[in-house]
Amino acid sequence: MKRSIHGWCGAALGLLVVAVCPSPTWAEAIKIGTLLTAGGGPLYVAKDRGYFSAEGLDAELVPFDAGQPVAVAVVAGAIDFGSAGVTSALYTLAGQGELRIISGATYDNAEFHAAAIVASNAAYAAGLVSVKDLAGRTVGLTQIGSTYHYALAIVAEKYGIDLKSMRTLPLQSFSNLASAVTGGQTDAAVMTTASALPLLAADKAKLVAWVGDEVPWQVSAVWASTKTATERRDTVQRFLRAVRKGAQDCYVATVGARGERKDGPDAPAILGIVAHYTGLTVAQVEGSIGYTDPELRIDEKDIRRQIEWYRSQGMIKGDVALDRVLDPSYVVALPSG
Repeated sequence: MKRSIHGWCGAALGLLVVAVCPSPTWAEAIKIGTLLTAGGGPLYVAKDRGYFSAEGLDAELVPFDAGQPVAVAVVAGAIDFGSAGVTSALYTLAGQGELRIISGATYDNAEFHAAAIVASNAAYAAGLVSVKDLAGRTVGLTQIGSTYHYALAIVAEKYGIDLKSMRTLPLQSFSNLASAVTGGQTDAAVMTTASALPLLAADKAKLVAWVGDEVPWQVSAVWASTKTATERRDTVQRFLRAVRKGAQDCYVATVGARGERKDGPDAPAILGIVAHYTGLTVAQVEGSIGYTDPELRIDEKDIRRQIEWYRSQGMIKGDVALDRVLDPSYVVALPSG
């Protein structure tokens, strides 16, 4: 009898320990590919403020040097989600049914400078002082078919400049672009504002134009493989809820009542978080943070324009329908105006 009582007490004690000290909550591991730019602000805020954790996600941020490899990595399964500039590679893979855009990210306009065209000091002294002077020049890009290739194209189109009149030089990374401009290996470069600001401040390059001042455009988006978007809907929805909370924090901190660039009370904290994760200075982040829609809506009109431009350049083969690029079960469009 004693033995059975002792056994019962031991079992009860074991149950009590389990009840008082529950096992750790399991979190689903996800990998998110992104660039170390201010445009990734919602991701960094979601990570830093525990929004991913609150959704049961153990999020790892994986840095890349350019947008095209992020698209390829998603399709290869090396990462679960991508958030970077939209590129010809992304549209090609989407057209092949391999991936889908699930939300917007950074938008570039006259109030929020996400991208810049800069000139080397030598080229500027020789007359490259405006967009109209780019014809016949060498212009550095991260990659052919990149986000910034498109940025160059829409600004050139505004001024009636034939893109073929320029020599485009793919240099793979923004650090390489900075070196090429300051060293005079290229006359101009299209780069993130965060990359351009230190060059301008140190008088190692000259500003030709802010791209968003010339033509507003959708710089970046968030995407997943088609398999993930269709078979892991709960994961995608939890991921987007977390990123949306980060986007709302960024919006409140950096956008004024009329949609203008204006720091709010939470701006120092938000800018500090972005600086921490990107390795940029707070000043670089402050001057280069693009517009983040609080609901991660996307400019469908510009996405359609991008697809048409890449196809016209032979970088996309065949027809790529918008509904093969944007997943309508997740994407919300910006109101057309």
